[in-house]
Amino acid sequence: MKRIFFLSLLLPCILVAQHTIKGVFSPPESYNVALLYKVTPTVSKYISSFEVKKDGKFQFKLDSTAKKGVYRLVYAIPQEDYNFDIIYNGKEDIELTFNSETGVNFIKSLENKLLSSYTNSMSMVTQSIGNYYSQKSKDTMALKAIFKTQRETQANFEKAAKETIALQFIKANKPYIPKKAEDVKTYSNNLRKHYFDYVDFNNETLQSSSFLEEKIVSYVFGMSDDSKDYITNYKKNIDVIYTKIKETPLKIKRIILLDLWQQMVDLNIEPVANYIAESYLMDIAVTLNDQELLHALIVYKDTSLGSEAPDFSFEIKKDKTTITKKLSELTLAENYIVLFWSSTCSHCLDEVPQLRTYVNAQEKGFLKVVAVGLEDEPKRWQSVIKNFPEFIHVYGKGKWDNEIGNDYGVKATPAYFVLNKQKEIIAKPENFEALKAFFEDDE
Repeated sequence: MKRIFFLSLLLPCILVAQHTIKGVFSPPESYNVALLYKVTPTVSKYISSFEVKKDGKFQFKLDSTAKKGVYRLVYAIPQEDYNFDIIYNGKEDIELTFNSETGVNFIKSLENKLLSSYTNSMSMVTQSIGNYYSQKSKDTMALKAIFKTQRETQANFEKAAKETIALQFIKANKPYIPKKAEDVKTYSNNLRKHYFDYVDFNNETLQSSSFLEEKIVSYVFGMSDDSKDYITNYKKNIDVIYTKIKETPLKIKRIILLDLWQQMVDLNIEPVANYIAESYLMDIAVTLNDQELLHALIVYKDTSLGSEAPDFSFEIKKDKTTITKKLSELTLAENYIVLFWSSTCSHCLDEVPQLRTYVNAQEKGFLKVVAVGLEDEPKRWQSVIKNFPEFIHVYGKGKWDNEIGNDYGVKATPAYFVLNKQKEIIAKPENFEALKAFFEDDE
């Protein structure tokens, strides 16, 4: 009876047995909250959060129901940029340290340490190959030795990772390894040709991690042909990627291509971002009936450099009468600044007076400001605009739900769009200083 009683007490403890993911952030003052997600191919499921201690320590407890797979630890905002992946196999505790400069270092967890060691080892071999070619060495025996080391390193890690989740990443990352010495041009062409040989884009573990995104970005920006036109080269690389993901589910294609599109947007490489949208992503958005994505792609294209600025109407006074005009109909200046601002925005109230002073200092007819006030109510706006009679003022009712602001994709104020005489967008300065620099550099 005593045994049975003891087992009855022990059983609940076994059922809720826990593993932990813990670590230390440094420097500790740079981190506030850590968030943990379980990642699947299409969504990230929130698991828990932890308020980082003053010494940088954090800890998550995973109960026996926690599924093995890829987890993502988010440590800052935006979460898309500030995170790293962790493999949880359901068998071991995980301990790590993280520094924004040096990255993550796993102290406990054989599986994560194995993958990290593989990545570092292969990186060192790749660096040796790069050094060999950059030095223009003729010692082919040395090159063969490096390739032999690379081949053995790959094989040894695959063997060591047998029956682990990490093995899927190690196999997928297997590089092209020549069996004999190759000149740099031959090696580069073969590296490009065989880059995705071992990547299974339908593998759910790979889809649930940042692996595919990183692999693809490295290909787009790292693999070049003889073309000196980097825009053309990026487009060719994107076409190759699409052929590789053609048989993946539509939602996976959307995620991969949207990541690439966002990369180009963040880097202000508008021609390539629009190429991705027009060639592939818009069709996917239509098929999935993803109206939000479709709208974002169209707005970005319509406000890209060289595009005719989205038109809108407003009222202006002429000969003591009020008439309705369109932006496209204005013939008042050589250049126009479409300014999105708000009477409740402190940055705006700082920059708009500087803009007025700058515009008034220019030759008459050189610059005209069309100021769209994104407002919740008109009273304060009507009072503030009296200080800027030189501007054409447009009331943007609804603030962030205003049609004009939405057509220009405005997410924050102040926002500037510089137009030429034909109302084509020629610049999108981030702030007043950048706007001033644009005109001064153009002189």
